[in-house]
Amino acid sequence: MTVSEKVSYLKGLVEGLDLDKDDKTVKVINAIIDTLDEVAECVSELELDVADISDQVDAVDEDLAEVEDYLFEYDEDDDEDDLYEIKCPECGNTIVADLDMIDNDEIKCPECGASFQLDIEEIEE
Repeated sequence: MTVSEKVSYLKGLVEGLDLDKDDKTVKVINAIIDTLDEVAECVSELELDVADISDQVDAVDEDLAEVEDYLFEYDEDDDEDDLYEIKCPECGNTIVADLDMIDNDEIKCPECGASFQLDIEEIEE
């Protein structure tokens, strides 16, 4: 039962009592019921507004999710974040490298300075 329905029920109960409308107590009760009726109307309007705002927030949330997916989409072809461990054939030092460090399939060991050729397919396996 909504607030408006409850106020209407109370109004019906008071009218059903068949009270003297000129009595001061009845006037107070009727004023209270009229005030409750106005409050119930305001509450109903607020509930509708909240439902509308909730729908709008949901729509904005969905749009934002699409924007986030577009902006932060992971590109599987982007190998910049892949790290590889490579053992130097000269000194045995383990080198951690990404594809940016490898120049023309060749890498230079930071420990001993030796340059050596790399087979990219072999590294990726």
